Amino acid sequence: MNKTVSIIITLGLVVAIAIIFTGGGDKFAEKVEIRDGVQYVTVNAKGGYFPRVSNAKAGIPTKLLVKTSGTYDCSASLVIKSINYQKILPQNGVTEIDIGTPGAGKPLQGVCGMGMYSFQVNFQ
Repeated sequence: MNKTVSIIITLGLVVAIAIIFTGGGDKFAEKVEIRDGVQYVTVNAKGGYFPRVSNAKAGIPTKLLVKTSGTYDCSASLVIKSINYQKILPQNGVTEIDIGTPGAGKPLQGVCGMGMYSFQVNFQ
């Protein structure tokens, strides 16, 4: 087997392993849904916040769902200044945060307690 084929096989294995360990990239996908007149925006917290940017509808009662799964880093310390929210999230579970009925053009910005990681929800 020549060197080029070995490199291609190795890269393929690295990509496959990365997909397996990140859940197929699903944690990066934007997840905004409306159920029974309430909009739910889901953000995953572990090693940062994912997705980093979400787009949601303005003028609809909205809840932020923050999912943690073995989260032991600073992303478990969530601060959302615009709604006066600051809390240490559980290491595992889903935290539901009622953010009211956001207006258009007023993004919601969340940041970890250390200011290293952030996410934003844009309302249109």
